[in-house]
Amino acid sequence: MPNDRRPREKLALLGPTALDNAELMALFISTGTKGRSAIDIGRDLIAQYGSIGALGGLPLAELCKIKGLGLAKASKLAAAFELGSRVAREQMRDTPLDTPELIHDFFGPQMRHLSHEQVFVAVVDSRLRHMGTSLVSVGTVSDSAAHPREILRPVITRGAYGFILIHNHPSGDCTPSRADELVTRRMVEAAGLMQVTFLDHVIIGKPSPGRPAYYSFRSSGMIP
Repeated sequence: MPNDRRPREKLALLGPTALDNAELMALFISTGTKGRSAIDIGRDLIAQYGSIGALGGLPLAELCKIKGLGLAKASKLAAAFELGSRVAREQMRDTPLDTPELIHDFFGPQMRHLSHEQVFVAVVDSRLRHMGTSLVSVGTVSDSAAHPREILRPVITRGAYGFILIHNHPSGDCTPSRADELVTRRMVEAAGLMQVTFLDHVIIGKPSPGRPAYYSFRSSGMIP
């Protein structure tokens, strides 16, 4: 490959924005396999999973199974995805999470491609600024279980003003289940007893024509 087309040299000459997604991934994949360059592997992965976000949602064990990766390369990619997520969280630190739209914009890219249902608690200060996020439950492809005690633990230990409950529906349909409604009602009661503010419970889905990207229990009126 000519020097001006190699990802590392291209980045040094033109900057990182000049590289497409496959070329950026090639910098972490480093080497290719017989008949396939690192760029080819990156491009094939994006085509197979549909997006960088979908790849970023894969657990390390799944990345390791992909032909052309293995543990070392998969670990580099997983680290890169996590760094990107942390940069996004830092950028949101001074932005009040006061609307379901902002909550979705913050957590949607990280959660909509997860293959299993996961429940996160985001804690906020009195100005509704993000203080941290904790994973409290991992379920199957269709459900998860989170006890109010586990949900409130990071809120209490961090001395937070309030919290937001967020979970994904791997099916892409963000319509709440009866279990989602039951958990929300329980958390309204538990938050009142503990004198912390339950800001919202947001379900992350996958947007498509006629289907919304998220569901907000506060917008529905279930959270006062």
